[in-house]
Amino acid sequence: MFRLRSLLLLPAVAATILATGSNSIAQAPAASPLTLRANSTEANARTGVVVAKGNVQINYPARQIQATSAQAIYYSNERRIVLSGDVYVLQNGNSLRGETITYLVDEGRFVALPQPNRQVEAIYLIEAPPAPTTPTPANPSPFSPKPQLQQSTNR
Repeated sequence: MFRLRSLLLLPAVAATILATGSNSIAQAPAASPLTLRANSTEANARTGVVVAKGNVQINYPARQIQATSAQAIYYSNERRIVLSGDVYVLQNGNSLRGETITYLVDEGRFVALPQPNRQVEAIYLIEAPPAPTTPTPANPSPFSPKPQLQQSTNR
């Protein structure tokens, strides 16, 4: 029921996707640790689902991800983590806040959904443009819509 309700509400809510660069995905080792801390954790070996509740903290150094939430569900077979309850994610200085944030491990991207009638917040670090390689003149010539005609010395 929850999945159906979410699918019906999806067009009505703002979704933010924070995509990581393909370089960070390629650089992650094949088996890199993801540390999950919480007040309680329950794992089901048959389904491959891990549920963590209360003061959840996630640290994934291979992708420079840190996250906090009230609850996290890791679907190991799908390689998907669903964080819910006042979620905050930090990656490479960029941050994302929302009520529910899903991390798709293989794609290296986040999908964030807000509380009803609220918005998600994403803060991105924008790199400064590279410095110009050729110096600009101190006093550039003024713009003239009519170019100067050169006078010919041969008449």
